[in-house]
Amino acid sequence: MAMKIALVGIGKIAVDQHAPSISASPEWELAATVSRRGALQGVERYLDIDTMLSARPDIPVVSLCLPPVPRFAYAKAALEAGRHVMLEKPPGATLAECYALEALARQHKVALFATWHSREAAAVSAARDWIEGKEVLRAHITWREDVRKWHPGQDWVFEPGGMGVLDPGINALSILTEILPELLRLQGARLHFPENRGTPIAADLEFSNGVTAEFDWRERGREIWTIEVETDGGRLMLAEGGARMFVDGIETRLSEQSPSGEYPRLYARMAALLGNSEIEFDLRPMIHVADAFMIGDRVAAGRFDW
Repeated sequence: MAMKIALVGIGKIAVDQHAPSISASPEWELAATVSRRGALQGVERYLDIDTMLSARPDIPVVSLCLPPVPRFAYAKAALEAGRHVMLEKPPGATLAECYALEALARQHKVALFATWHSREAAAVSAARDWIEGKEVLRAHITWREDVRKWHPGQDWVFEPGGMGVLDPGINALSILTEILPELLRLQGARLHFPENRGTPIAADLEFSNGVTAEFDWRERGREIWTIEVETDGGRLMLAEGGARMFVDGIETRLSEQSPSGEYPRLYARMAALLGNSEIEFDLRPMIHVADAFMIGDRVAAGRFDW
C-alpha cells in the first residue's frame, strides 16, 4: 500500500520535481499540500501546517520544499506531531536549527532525511567508486549559471538566509563531500556581494587538500557545472552537474539506476528510511557554506537588478 505524504511549499521545485516524483512512485500517495499561494489540481490543500497536521493524522510523512528561513517552524511542528520529515536542501537556515531538528527526530523516534538531490545525479556513485583507493592530488569545482533563469524574480535568494550563489554552490559541495574520501576544511573564501543585495552573487573558495571552487550566478550562456579531480591514477571530470563522467578525457558508460532521476531516487530512499525510523542527516555541505560566511572576505560586485 502506498504511503501518504504531504508536500509543503508549492513553488517551482515542488511543481517541477517533487510532485511528479511522488505521483510516479508506487510507494507514495500525495494526500495533501500546504501552501499560502500554490496548489496542485486534485490534491487537498491547506493554508497552514498546524491545520493539516490536526486534520490529517492519517498522513505520516511530510516533505518540506519551503525556502530555508521559514522551514524550521514547519519541520518542528511536523516532528513534534510524530510525523516523518523529508527536507529539501539545505536542511535549514542555520546549523543550530539543523541540530535542533535532529534532536527532535530522535526524541520522537521518527525518520528525518536531509536530502542532497545532486548526490543522486547519474554519475556520482560511479565517480565515488572510481576515486576510492586513489590519492587525490587536487580538485576544482566550476559552477556557473544564470540566476535569472534558475531563480527568476525570487528575491529571497538574495536575502539573509537565502545563501545567494551558495544555494546552487551547495549542490556542488554535496557532490564533492560524497565522492572525496578526505575530510575537507575551508581555508579561505572571497564572496562577491552586489551593493544592493544581502547575499553573494559569486564566490571563490579554497579548501584543504588542494581543493578549490568557483561559483558564479552571472553566467549568461549555457550552465557550467563541472567537478575535476586529479588523482595518482588519472583525471576524473564530472560534467552537467554530475550527469556525465569522464576519465582521462574519455566518457564512462554508466549503468542504469532504478528509479531513474535525482528526485525519484530521493523519494525511494525516504521510503527505505521509514522502516526503522532512520535519520540521514549529513550536514557537511552546509558546514562548508557556513564557514564561507564566517571567514570569507567581502568583495564589492556592483548592483544586481532583475
